[in-house]
Amino acid sequence: MAINFPSSVMQMLTPEVVTQIASFLGIDRTTVQRGAGGAVPAFLALLSDLVATPAGTSQLSRQLSQQPVGSPADLMRSIGAQGIAETGSNMLSALIGERTTDAMAQAVGRYANIGDSGGKSLLSMLCPMVLGALGQQQRNAGLDTNGLASLLRSQKAEITASIPSALADQLGAAGLIDRAASTAGRTGTTASQTIYPRMSRTAAQWPYWLAAAVVLGGLAWYTIDRQQQQTVTELPTPTRPITGTVGMAPTDLTVDGVNLANKFSSSVDTLKATLPGMTDTATTQAALPKINEVTAQLNDISARAAKLSPEGRSSLAKLIIVVQPSINQMCDKVVATPGVGDMAKPTIDDLRAKLDALAKV
Repeated sequence: MAINFPSSVMQMLTPEVVTQIASFLGIDRTTVQRGAGGAVPAFLALLSDLVATPAGTSQLSRQLSQQPVGSPADLMRSIGAQGIAETGSNMLSALIGERTTDAMAQAVGRYANIGDSGGKSLLSMLCPMVLGALGQQQRNAGLDTNGLASLLRSQKAEITASIPSALADQLGAAGLIDRAASTAGRTGTTASQTIYPRMSRTAAQWPYWLAAAVVLGGLAWYTIDRQQQQTVTELPTPTRPITGTVGMAPTDLTVDGVNLANKFSSSVDTLKATLPGMTDTATTQAALPKINEVTAQLNDISARAAKLSPEGRSSLAKLIIVVQPSINQMCDKVVATPGVGDMAKPTIDDLRAKLDALAKV
């Protein structure tokens, strides 16, 4: 049986746990249930985006390794509500960053009618519980981190479809989820109810649709005049190899013949290869031109992104939001390195400013 992550988490939020959360936050149990029913699948959807990159998978692995073992009820007894909230706040910052946390908190707060601060407090309480449930599923299934990441990615469509419509609209408007994916299989059922597996059937069948398209395309290609073959437009090439997962950001973000997703991915790879090596004056002087080059590439991406559709800009922003925390961590380490920080800071600041701007396209 396929794992249903939202349902697994919600089953662990027993009446006792919900009552304790409600008491700590100063709200009623019904409001906690409503808020959790939206926040849990929304947070899982962000995590399924996060693990689309090796850096994001490593981030999740690191947080899972630091997660106390036990059910939500066990966590309440062992570290208390305040401890859970503080732990969750730190985890949210490490996983999705302050900006994304604030945007998500605003959406959850409006959905549950508890305000921005109430939404953030609820998310902080739920984060360790969600990660605890993921860790439990990982252990039960005997998966390593990559296996868990692959499973999360494969469940992206079902997870997103289980977000309540009112919350999904707000998250989509903020660029945090793909609204098309969230509405494709939604019937209004929330995560606090039984999460339906309907979408898994569609997800399982899509390779056959792809195969049919390939066969039909091949027949057409074969029968047309050979002179015309040279002018036939090629089918779009996915940004990354198809791995059987669903719910990824759209792969066709091409403007003026340039695939912005591929170009951004190349820029990120350069940063990952360059930033960790900036440990002294010599390596920093050699690295700064490469970082300036990446900033120039980001400027070009930003200019071209203006020509994307609103959905395309939202998808590009999500790609950026996913990798920002890891890039910021590397930048922080460079700036904090004695003899390097002062030299690198102006260039690092330019880079961060451009990433922040792109995340808001």
